[in-house]
Amino acid sequence: MKLFYYRDPGGIKNFGDDLNPWLWQRLLPGVFDADASTLFVGIGTILNDAMPKATRTVVFGSGVGYGKGIPRVDDTWKIYCLRGPLTAKALGVSPELAVSDPAMLIGRLVNCENTNKKHRYAYMPHLRNASQAWEEICQSIGFGYIDPRWSVDRVLAAFNQTGTLITEAMHGAIVADALRIPWIAVYTGSGILKFKWQDWCLSVGLDYAPKPLLPYWYPDDNFKAYARARNWARKQRVKIQLAYLARTTRPSLTTTANQERVVTELEARIDTFKQDLAAGHFASTN
Repeated sequence: MKLFYYRDPGGIKNFGDDLNPWLWQRLLPGVFDADASTLFVGIGTILNDAMPKATRTVVFGSGVGYGKGIPRVDDTWKIYCLRGPLTAKALGVSPELAVSDPAMLIGRLVNCENTNKKHRYAYMPHLRNASQAWEEICQSIGFGYIDPRWSVDRVLAAFNQTGTLITEAMHGAIVADALRIPWIAVYTGSGILKFKWQDWCLSVGLDYAPKPLLPYWYPDDNFKAYARARNWARKQRVKIQLAYLARTTRPSLTTTANQERVVTELEARIDTFKQDLAAGHFASTN
């Protein structure tokens, strides 16, 4: 059985995608190999018409949202759970499959109870906006900066030093929530897929109400003097806005009851998968 998740063709790492090998190797050690006749589809917005064809497809917590089409679910699929109710509706399957994103299980594996936080606030941009420019902005106002291109262990270590996370990255919010770190959702442009955020938030009883944040980037060498000046002014506005959002926005956090409900159900679905695996339901046909 092969673990399937999104890998950037250019080799760019992304925290949300890289959670897959980190998490599943701990929860399901020794299960995965290179046999692509059966695919285990885990964390990610990867249920679309670009999925590889397989003899059997096992789905555990994935979501729809990207891609041009919705995959057709047939008897070669075994769905244990999905990210949320919007994915279940899109696939035309039972709403009982809408449990939550498996990244919520990280709270069972990582202790993040450091009371001596290095940063009261930290900012995590979406992958497409991650840059040294944002890191410099955060440093200039005393915020931590968490880059989604870092290794999973490095991101988790940074979370452990963070009081409240301001995030444009959905899996930043999910993992922060799992570790009981309050978070504030923001967006800097139309590239953020609201559907996937809403899908997960509905699964844990939260509303997705992101705060707008000005985008920022470095001027390149072709910028004229006036453009550089305008960009400098934008940088100052971004600093003020980010600090203001931190001071005035009430962070989100799943209730303890909802978190426990979701995590317990995810663990139950994992147990069911293990039982099916032991019974030979996914034995190789090669």
